[in-house]
Amino acid sequence: MNLFSLITRRFRKQPESPPSQPTTETGKRPNPENAVKYLYDQMFCDPELRSSIQDIRQMDKLDARVKKVHKRMARDATKGGLRLIFRGKESSQIQQEWEHYERRLQLNNRLKLESDARGAVMEGNLALQWVVDNQLNVVGAIRMPVETLVPQVTDSGVFKDPQQAYRQVDPINMTSRATFALWQLTVSRLDPDNFDDMGSLGRPYLDATRSVWQKLTMTEEDLVIRRRTRAPQRFSHVLEGASNDELEEYEAKIQGDINDINTDFFSNRKGGVTALGGDSNLDQIADVAHLLDTFFAGAPAPKGLFGYVNDLARDVLEDLKADYFEEIDYLQDVLAFAYEQGFRLQLLLKGINPDSVPFTLQIAERKTETRNQRADLALKYQAIGVPDQMVVETTGLDYGRVKALREQDRKKKDVYPDDNIEDDDKPKSGKVSITPGNAPKKESAIYIKNGGK
Repeated sequence: MNLFSLITRRFRKQPESPPSQPTTETGKRPNPENAVKYLYDQMFCDPELRSSIQDIRQMDKLDARVKKVHKRMARDATKGGLRLIFRGKESSQIQQEWEHYERRLQLNNRLKLESDARGAVMEGNLALQWVVDNQLNVVGAIRMPVETLVPQVTDSGVFKDPQQAYRQVDPINMTSRATFALWQLTVSRLDPDNFDDMGSLGRPYLDATRSVWQKLTMTEEDLVIRRRTRAPQRFSHVLEGASNDELEEYEAKIQGDINDINTDFFSNRKGGVTALGGDSNLDQIADVAHLLDTFFAGAPAPKGLFGYVNDLARDVLEDLKADYFEEIDYLQDVLAFAYEQGFRLQLLLKGINPDSVPFTLQIAERKTETRNQRADLALKYQAIGVPDQMVVETTGLDYGRVKALREQDRKKKDVYPDDNIEDDDKPKSGKVSITPGNAPKKESAIYIKNGGK
């Protein structure tokens, strides 16, 4: 019995649900263009998506600005790693399964998370293949090249067979490499044409800026050629009445001394050397500036975050950063969704209903709020009596880790328990006051007074 049969038997141990009743859904989900494209995709992989991804990879390889955009997005989106958040009562069993799952899949390794995030930004999709061992443990999350994957959907945008949901195609000879069941491959999509259309894949972040980038690089190359050919100073040598032999001899002498600095010239005949200045309009590069602004207008981040800070006010940059952080939060949700599907599969393989205890996976550090703002909000929650778990999670910290470290510190430092101290001798709680005006562009003003007797 192979491993796939074992997994199938594992799932079939659960009582089979009655056949689903027909719903009121009518019509087709894909737009007319995608519906026709799906017919061709049965023979080969999507040429438009493959061309777009190849162009983005070439841009990332040749242009440091594009590489910086991809690298910074991946770095900001994975800062702090993943954390498990319970939406109610905690489950020690699920918490333990998550710790093992995170360690096996190297999700505690930031290099793995950044690699997946960078691939999702460049390809517009995060396709993760879940690798299961003979102990029914998910032991790997392998990122697959999405341009080789073909969703096996009908003209209505739904999967034909969940056991063969995706097919990997060799782009060279157009032969099928492998097929994947729906549980075996999770595709998290960025900006698909239609989320409900399972055949509609995502789009890379910079796919719409490809034509602008080509014009920008071409104009920058023309700029260098123009400076090289028109910027140097030229000289017009006039030898009045000189013969061809004398002119050639003089030209050979001057060309031979071209690398020497000549400050004195002597002549016994009428003539002269006239200096011709270079192009005085080399500073007129408005076309390059326009293309640069157009390119970054389609990027997820303003150009001011990548070194172009000329004539950019600080308050304007703060507003643009807020929009960039919204993009990062969206990318974090896309990444967390993919890893959560793999964890739910792990729980099912262990016979645990993932819906029995509400939980979710999140990237630890969200970017829409600064750390000071999160700290202020947590203190306000604490002041109105919000449970400790919500207070800690508001700060962006892992409540389980904080709770364990707090208990460890209590056992280490609490030499005299509070039970042996009279009520009048117990230390009073500290005083925390938060001044208003903690707007996104301002720093928080917190005053904390230590407790005393």
